Amino acid sequence: MSMTAQQLVAEARQQIRETDHDGAYALMEKDAIVLDVREPGEFEQGHLPGAVNVPRGVLEFKVGEHPVLKDPNAEILVYCRTGGRAALACVALQRMGFGKLTSLAGGFEGWVSKGQPVQKSPEAC
Repeated sequence: MSMTAQQLVAEARQQIRETDHDGAYALMEKDAIVLDVREPGEFEQGHLPGAVNVPRGVLEFKVGEHPVLKDPNAEILVYCRTGGRAALACVALQRMGFGKLTSLAGGFEGWVSKGQPVQKSPEAC
């Protein structure tokens, strides 16, 4: 049986924990790693404060070599533009042994629509 991208994301969402921006703030206050799985160009235009960018397309390959992703027991808040890539990334990371993952429901667009703070990369200014 083949599935659409939307069906894959819906299935992934059933397997992960999601939070809203209030929950995201709580995680950030507890020094959770903030992982942005969007593409570098998206990240440079604006991202959650303190976020680390590892694009979804290379995530499984970069996990072992990225310094902030060394500890599978670390609390990690994952987000993308609207939540789909983050949900898929959380499932992949769970399968790789990470246990404390939370996806930001609504992603970066939802964060911005709520008037939450955004950090920009110096190159994008």
